[in-house]
Amino acid sequence: MSTPRTDDKHALRLGTRRSKLAMAQSGQVAEAVRRMTGRPVELVEITTYGDTSREHLAQIGGTGVFVTALRDALLRGEVDFAVHSLKDLPTTQPEELVLAAVPVREDPRDVIVARDALKFTDLPRGARIGTGSPRRMAQLNAYARGHGLDIETVPIRGNVDTRIGFVRDGELDAVVLAAAGLNRIGRGDEVTDFLSVDTVLPAPGQGALAIECAADQAELIAALAELDDPFTRAAVTAERSLLAALEAGCSAPVGALADLLADGQIVKEMRLRAVVGTTDGTRMVQLSTTGPVPETHDRATALGRELATEMLAQGAAGLMGERAH
Repeated sequence: MSTPRTDDKHALRLGTRRSKLAMAQSGQVAEAVRRMTGRPVELVEITTYGDTSREHLAQIGGTGVFVTALRDALLRGEVDFAVHSLKDLPTTQPEELVLAAVPVREDPRDVIVARDALKFTDLPRGARIGTGSPRRMAQLNAYARGHGLDIETVPIRGNVDTRIGFVRDGELDAVVLAAAGLNRIGRGDEVTDFLSVDTVLPAPGQGALAIECAADQAELIAALAELDDPFTRAAVTAERSLLAALEAGCSAPVGALADLLADGQIVKEMRLRAVVGTTDGTRMVQLSTTGPVPETHDRATALGRELATEMLAQGAAGLMGERAH
């Protein structure tokens, strides 16, 4: 591994995907690092397999397809640190790399962008809803079955412009997107409905960013750690621990969200909710657990593993189809 440039004469090199969303969120991190360190930061654009493949994520496995090229650039010393959407990270962390920071999480919810500014429950019978996520399909179809709605979930791929374009062109009645992504590119005003997490649980880690660098760069790790939010890190650690224990990849129909339960101003516990289901929504395993607010990585990990064990005991493995590793 070549040695990253750490002297004050050179800019820190931030590796990022080329998409509009990736560039926006990496730009926000770059600005925070500039303010914090006084160092210039330059964005290094890297194309990943997930950006070039036109197959659906469920077909190409999902796990790592947006991450591997960035990690390879880190290991070769071509960039000093990288910014990922945390939900894209495989659950196994390479020893040579470290998550130096998990900043404060954006809104983790999924949202609807629909024609005529419609809400989800106001969509017409037979409405076609686009999403590339088996997780979203499973939960939307399950909700529709339980509430007498008639919808068709349609698999799609593409960036935000492409997906919203399907609605604007009349090909689809609505698309499902992540609130965090739209907020980060300044398009939150196009949301026509927010999906409650009681209706659709987000992907593990959704709305959070991961800032990664080489494990042997102690000075850089210490600097980037200033951007870390302990609660967000604990929450996503619990969510990703559950995903790992289910042996499911990021394209599997698994939703999970950890949040804090408070009594007034006093935080009492962390709650972890999770769901696994078939994409047609006919069979679901949905459970939750609570525990003390995790003060260590191990406690957050244990919370996720415990809930996964309960879900597997209720048949969750059989609902995920071919499991992605």
